[in-house]
Amino acid sequence: MAEEKITLSKSDRLAVAIRSTFLQGSWNYERMQNGGWCFAMIPAIKKLYTNKEDQIAALKRHLEFFNTHPYLASPVLGVTLALEEERANGAPVDDVAIQGVKIGMMGPLAGVGDPVFWYTVRPILGALGASLAMGGSLLGPILFFVLWNVIRWGFMWYTQEFGYRAGSKITDDLSGGLLQKVTKGASILGMFVLGALIQRWVSINFTPVVSTVQLSEGAYIDWDALPAGGAGIKMAFEQYLSGMSLNPVAVTTLQDNLNTLIPGFAALLLTFLCMWLLKKNVSAIAIILGLFVVGIVFHVIGLM
Repeated sequence: MAEEKITLSKSDRLAVAIRSTFLQGSWNYERMQNGGWCFAMIPAIKKLYTNKEDQIAALKRHLEFFNTHPYLASPVLGVTLALEEERANGAPVDDVAIQGVKIGMMGPLAGVGDPVFWYTVRPILGALGASLAMGGSLLGPILFFVLWNVIRWGFMWYTQEFGYRAGSKITDDLSGGLLQKVTKGASILGMFVLGALIQRWVSINFTPVVSTVQLSEGAYIDWDALPAGGAGIKMAFEQYLSGMSLNPVAVTTLQDNLNTLIPGFAALLLTFLCMWLLKKNVSAIAIILGLFVVGIVFHVIGLM
């Protein structure tokens, strides 16, 4: 008689999802979210492995390095649950395959979570709640809290279940074809998002003055001609909003010219340089210290 297959029930997967809320509860500089990840996997490990030695091996397997956006960890959890389930039922899924899936997915997905949740969903809900609160309604903070957690929890549970279902298909193709497609697609999406965020994250400002032009009368605000008090402030705002300059001399810097040609081009080149150095096995600490020194030197000589 064939041995009955061990399957993670919905309640088992829900227990993992609840524990994943504490993914960053033991964040550390060496392996980052590994403690929270291992804590989330415990219900599944107890269900899949009854032998103590197997449980210990599984815990060690999931104490390896892991770091991604706390909400985008859910689809990775789902795929990992499916792989562990197949392994517990005798499939040839080794430690390298499980860790490879985690590493292959965590990097690309990390860059997706910030713009979606921190820069889009939360500001929108925060603005909605704040507008109600400013009107004196207690519904403002309550609405923000409820909507945020409903969206967050709904996303985490759905993507974990999606990853769990997709993980079963990955194990049917252990040669790596489907896994490569999944990780490649996630990598493309992650790199697209990271590329769009370079200008936000990397700031370079070249200060050398290229030209100074004396503006004609009427093109700038004549501060001496403004009336005193609030009327003058109001007139200054109106003139500035109409397009008048704050100063009689228009100063154009090297950065202004670069922004006119290709905005963010210097930041993009710096990012490519750092990527190239990392590819050449240059230490990330050395790159950070190098940027720190170069930034100070360029500032002292007036280049930045």
